[in-house]
Amino acid sequence: MASNIAETAVIHPDALLAADVEVGPYAVIGAHVTIGAGSVIGPHVRIDGPTTIGERNRFVGQASIGTEPQDLKFRGERTELRIGNDNVFREFVTLNRGTTGGGAITTIGSNNFFMAYAHVAHDCHVGSNTIFANNATLAGHVEVGDFSTIGAFSAVHQFCRVGDHAFIGGGSICTQDVLPYVKTVGNRPAKTYGINNVGLERKGFPKETIEALQRAYRILTRSKLLLNDALERIETELGFVSEVRGFVEFIRTAKRGVIR
Repeated sequence: MASNIAETAVIHPDALLAADVEVGPYAVIGAHVTIGAGSVIGPHVRIDGPTTIGERNRFVGQASIGTEPQDLKFRGERTELRIGNDNVFREFVTLNRGTTGGGAITTIGSNNFFMAYAHVAHDCHVGSNTIFANNATLAGHVEVGDFSTIGAFSAVHQFCRVGDHAFIGGGSICTQDVLPYVKTVGNRPAKTYGINNVGLERKGFPKETIEALQRAYRILTRSKLLLNDALERIETELGFVSEVRGFVEFIRTAKRGVIR
């Protein structure tokens, strides 16, 4: 075995690993798994397939990746997991493959950080540059936008969406879509607490954009207008800001409603 693969690791003959992939002791890599260059598979990590993993990903010990979906309707159909580049998966992170009823694929983008015990269920689609704190949990069919943060011990209900740059505080239970750019915290019901000013400033958003988002949020939550009327007013007054247009579009396309 190559010097960068531990002698006690178990790798299926059908797995495809780039030449420089490191595999730690007692890791188990199954059939139909592809792992890109520069990736590190820690000790006791389990990776089942079909799973495609990009470059420079790091899996710390005991992570369980690409396992069967935890769905009683699953009958062994061929489904898959796809992971981008430069992600970190800490201890005991679990990622499930998709189901045929949900498109048969779970996807993870790039530059994400998953802390210990985070879980991504079947048919979820996670963007890029996200942070999942310890025990952050997604039920099936959840979509998570870019640059969002899901706090520790928080859970997102199946078929919900988390918008770009959203911030979910620790211990929250989200049963409707989570607004982009907004701080959402709470346990049944979760509530919003304004635009995530500090986070957006740190990410380099212009002051004018943050102020426009603040005005849009106030119209949505404080104007006492019906939802459609509030959205029309936001578009009329602030539609020249692309982030505000995205904010409105996110709300208009919500199927489960949004947390307000």
